[in-house]
Amino acid sequence: MTADELKKQVAEAALRYVEPRLERDTVLGIGTGSTVNHFIAALGDLRDNIDAAVSSSEESSRRLKELGISVIDLNTAGSVDFYVDGADEANRHLQLIKGGGGALTREKIIAAVAKEFICIADESKLVPVLGKFPLPVEVIPMARSHVARKISSMGGVPVWRDGFVTDNGNHILDIHKLDLLDPRTMEAQLDQVAGVVCNGLFVRRAADRLLLAGAQGVRTLLPGA
Repeated sequence: MTADELKKQVAEAALRYVEPRLERDTVLGIGTGSTVNHFIAALGDLRDNIDAAVSSSEESSRRLKELGISVIDLNTAGSVDFYVDGADEANRHLQLIKGGGGALTREKIIAAVAKEFICIADESKLVPVLGKFPLPVEVIPMARSHVARKISSMGGVPVWRDGFVTDNGNHILDIHKLDLLDPRTMEAQLDQVAGVVCNGLFVRRAADRLLLAGAQGVRTLLPGA
């Protein structure tokens, strides 16, 4: 089974989980990335059961609108019933690294608001310890060099994602070789660096449900399982 087939498989599994729980006033939170794109595509037949969606990126918003699904501002939504998004890495505590697509700040905001955060990925994303995937950090452009120096002093190797600008108008530093044995502490430390908008560690707000696609089908991981 190809990587794209696995993404489609897990996206369809997420839809089967969400569909019976949809009500007339349901607001869906939609993430960003190739796996989520399969989930968005599968939502087309359910557009009449979805009151509105809140999206973490301009690209996902465009795809939703093309299906006739209303996309609203989070301030208007107030609350989000389900948030479905992918991950670059996940551990068995359902803690994540996200931001490979550059939408980490909006993703973290929607995850914080959502009543249930459903993460969808293939089994290759499950790791014993986070950190092999470079950790994305969104920074204010004028602070990029300052933040890079601070992170270097913490043991990381920052690489500017040259030519990339987030939907918020900011830059991304991808941090290699950062020690993430204690990701909760590292998430907090990075947040304290002046000029950091957001980092891609989803630890304080981890996923509530992790769906993983593999050769044997889709399995579900829950906190503490």
